[in-house]
Amino acid sequence: MRTQRGLVDYALQRRALLAQVRAGRTAVSEVCDASPYLVRAAKFHGVPTDVSCPVCRKENLTHVYWVYGDEIKHMAGSARVPAELEGMAVTFGEFDVHQVEVCRTCSWNHLVASFVMGHRGQQVPRSRRRAAK
Repeated sequence: MRTQRGLVDYALQRRALLAQVRAGRTAVSEVCDASPYLVRAAKFHGVPTDVSCPVCRKENLTHVYWVYGDEIKHMAGSARVPAELEGMAVTFGEFDVHQVEVCRTCSWNHLVASFVMGHRGQQVPRSRRRAAK
């Protein structure tokens, strides 16, 4: 996504949480707690991945992109597909995107990344004028 900036990756946090689950310090029921709304969003708005669920290993994970921000008004708090995000980036100055991975089988969910999109702060190409001779 070309207008993506301010990326925060949560891979280390994910790895630490999964290590606690495997060690038995955190119950599976505590990490497999996706709301029905999130699981439904994964079904209709999610992007399938080739990564299997780290908890149940029965199904591949799905990525869901949630958008937030004052400028996007009624669209805030909704799930969007990447193609919609690109269109929104051209229309709106700035909004936040949270990428969540979801297993539709066991309800595992974790924030993968968050970033900012939009056209605010981008350099607009200037047209060059030639000097008169």
